[in-house]
This record gives sequence, structure tokens and C-alpha cells, in this order.
Amino acid sequence: MPERVAKLEAAMAKLPPESGAYHATKLWDQGITGAGATVATLVSFGDDQVKQVLDEYSQKHGLPPANVEVLQPSGAVPACTDPGVDTATCQAWGGETDLDVTMMHALAPNAKIVVAATPVAETQGFTGLPEMMQAVDYLTEHRIADVISMSFGTAEENFPSFPSIKTLDPALERAGRAGVTMVASSGDDGPTGGDLQGTGNYPYRVASWPAGDPHVTTLGGTQLHLDAEGNRTKPDDLVNVADNGFAEGAGLSKAYARPSWQNGVKKITGSQMRSFPDISMEGVNGTSQSAPLFAGVLALAVQSHHGRLGQINPALYTELGPAGTAAGIVDVTTGDNSQDGVPGFKAAAGYDIASGWGTVDASIFVPALVKALH
Repeated sequence: MPERVAKLEAAMAKLPPESGAYHATKLWDQGITGAGATVATLVSFGDDQVKQVLDEYSQKHGLPPANVEVLQPSGAVPACTDPGVDTATCQAWGGETDLDVTMMHALAPNAKIVVAATPVAETQGFTGLPEMMQAVDYLTEHRIADVISMSFGTAEENFPSFPSIKTLDPALERAGRAGVTMVASSGDDGPTGGDLQGTGNYPYRVASWPAGDPHVTTLGGTQLHLDAEGNRTKPDDLVNVADNGFAEGAGLSKAYARPSWQNGVKKITGSQMRSFPDISMEGVNGTSQSAPLFAGVLALAVQSHHGRLGQINPALYTELGPAGTAAGIVDVTTGDNSQDGVPGFKAAAGYDIASGWGTVDASIFVPALVKALH
């Protein structure tokens, strides 16, 4: 299901100036604004008012008008009021769509934004995911998107078996071979997740898909602490459960073995399985905020790179992360994502399961990433 999202009006009123906090404006001053890059958000239903929402957001925050296109690559999308459509679920996806596109625009104001809307609600388990992967293939085959952001997830335990999850991978593999960078949110249930029956969260650690898939770069959620001018008053930490009612997702997959590019952190994870997130960004409105923010950062990198980036995780783990601040990696050392009595993971110095490598200073991270990919 879409990760928990507040109503857009409330989110906009509370959102800090992410573009300044992550130093994206320093890149804008150099002409790196995402021009020529296309970022897509993959959602169920979408929002037929998304252009108006973006126009209002741009006016409110002094951004240029957004270039947004809505596609329905998996079939005609019903209206929220159509028979057989759960109105509340449909409207929730509308809020998800609006949050995604505004966060992309906040970091990469001149990137083109594509909303790839599917006609079946992604809920739990396989439901809605085949249509999502069909949309990924469409975006890949038609060379539409350079970066695809996915702010949804379901616990691996909600699938018939762990091996069955991998039947969804071919679309992600094809996207990767075409140079498309896949970004996903880590989830908002801490170390656990909702069960298939909808009776609450599992009483033990579970991992979310696609967060635990090695074909994607997964974003955890942190919180910025800023003054009225947008300057940090203290270091970022993990999203606070008490204040926000949720905890950013982090954990170890039970379906995917540790990819080779994570071998350098195997002593930290103590596991043979894929750990996530890989990196973190602002997630006070859930990691549905974090993923599109990072997708915006990647759009800046696409412009600077003069082309697609492909899978960035090998560079992140072997070059950028170990380089730390020299590569624009800002360590996150405080916070714990325990929730609902399930013990979570703690942020610590350097790489940790809770926050991945930490967060980013886009003005340094973007050129460092481009250099690492050459």
C-alpha cells in the first residue's frame, strides 16, 4: 500500500525548504536544475488534478512551472467515484501522487515529471504489482524515464513464498539494463509491516518489497531540524515515532541474498541477506517523501552526467559511502526505528542498517556520483 501520507495541505504547510537544506540550490546556481532529465512516479490511480496541484505548489514556493505528463501504461484508470472503486483508497493514492511530484519538483525544478498511473490498487501481496511492473516495462521500452520512484511496499511475508517475489524482478532487471535508476521507499512500519489479512503489523521483524530488492536504491526517512532561515540547528536523525506515529522502515530481506556491492558492510549487518535502506532523506511525511526527494537529486545527476545513471548502488557502497563527507554523504548517528514492540535498528556512526550511509549534501553528492559513474 502507499506509505502513510498526510493530506497535502498539511504537508505543504509543514515542509521545510528541502532544496536549501540539501544544498540543491548551489547546483541550481550552476545551471544544474534537472533540465533534460525525466523522473517518473509509479502509482495506482494517480490524481487527475496533479497539474493544478503542482502549479499551486510552484507558486507557493517560488519554483518554475512544472512540466508534468500523466500516462496510463497498464490500462485506463478509473475515477475514484466509479463503481467498484474503493473511494478512500483511490483518494489516498491521489495524495501519494501529489506528495511524490511536489517533492521531485522541489529538488529538480526543471526536470520533466511523469505520473505512471495503474488501474489496480496496489494493496498487499501481489495485488496491483503485476500492473506496476507492466508500467515499468512501458516506461523502459519507450525510453520515457531516467529515474522511476516507487513509494509503496508490502511485507515479503504477504507473498505465497519468498521465491515467488522474484517473479516481479524481470521488469526491474530490464529497466536496469536500459540505464533506468529505480528508487523505492523503505516503509513506515519500522522493522515490521502490515500483514495480508489487514489485522495489524507482524509481531516480528519483516522486510518490505520492493525496499529489500537489490535492483532498487532504497530510501529511509530522517528528519531535518531547521531554523526559520532553513539552516540546520542540529544533525538529522531518524523519524521520531512519538511525534509522527510511524517509524522509517529498515531491515534485512529474507528473499534476497546480500548483493556483492554490500560485501563491504557485511561485518556491520552480520547477515548474508540484503539490508536496507541504502541512503536516507527527509521523511516526516513518511518515506513516501524520502524516495521522490532522492529521485529529484538523481535528476540533477542525470543532467550533470548528460545521460542516465543506471544502478547506482555499486558506486554508493564501494566509493561514495566510504568516502563520507568528501562525497556528500552526511552521517546520521541518532535514532531507532523500533515499533509496536518489535525491536528495530539503531543509527550509528558510519554505515548502519537503520539509515544506510546516512543522508546527502546534494551539492557535493551529485558531482561525486557523476565522477564515480564515469
